[in-house]
Amino acid sequence: MDFRTEFKPLTVQPEQIEGRSFEMINEEIGEHPFTEEQYPIVQRIIHASADFELGQSVLFHPDAIQSGIRAIRSGKMVVADVQMIQSGANKARIQKFGGEIKVYISDPDVIQEAKRLNTTRAIISMRKAIKEADGGIFAIGNAPTALLELIRLIKEGEAKPGLVIGLPVGFVSAAESKEELAKLDIPFITNIGRKGGSTVTVAALNAISIMAERG
Repeated sequence: MDFRTEFKPLTVQPEQIEGRSFEMINEEIGEHPFTEEQYPIVQRIIHASADFELGQSVLFHPDAIQSGIRAIRSGKMVVADVQMIQSGANKARIQKFGGEIKVYISDPDVIQEAKRLNTTRAIISMRKAIKEADGGIFAIGNAPTALLELIRLIKEGEAKPGLVIGLPVGFVSAAESKEELAKLDIPFITNIGRKGGSTVTVAALNAISIMAERG
């Protein structure tokens, strides 16, 4: 059989595709422990990853969503650990309230300081970010070392984020960093295990910004 003759491209609008995707997620997820407030975030994480196991592993601090909404509506900064999050997030919704998304990992002073101290740029970028992003949202999807450093700074009272979206992916310290985040009494969204990544971090951030925009 010539499969090339079988393919018919979709002609529906992107909104229809997204809507149908969400319907399919609702049909397949079955019973879940998430509240009505939490579920839209989980839904978008599954939509971004096509991974129900990942979606169902998400953990929320009780104040996470409302604190994130307040941060956005107050024009607080969003700090991302990598450029991919900045590129994928809906910047217009953040900027609507006077905020911005910043990434420090490629700043010349961060690179220089990381070389001087023989450490990672991700660690130094967090040390720089906390000086400018008090009460803001930290969105970490790539670098477990960034999340571990942020946790250290929080424990030492140097960082006071409004929300930490900590969903780094990987084999070295990814699961462990999220376990440590879940122990903190600060607003967080994280998950259990190695899975995560920039795309699902963007999905969670975008879901929060949609809620902020809708009031």
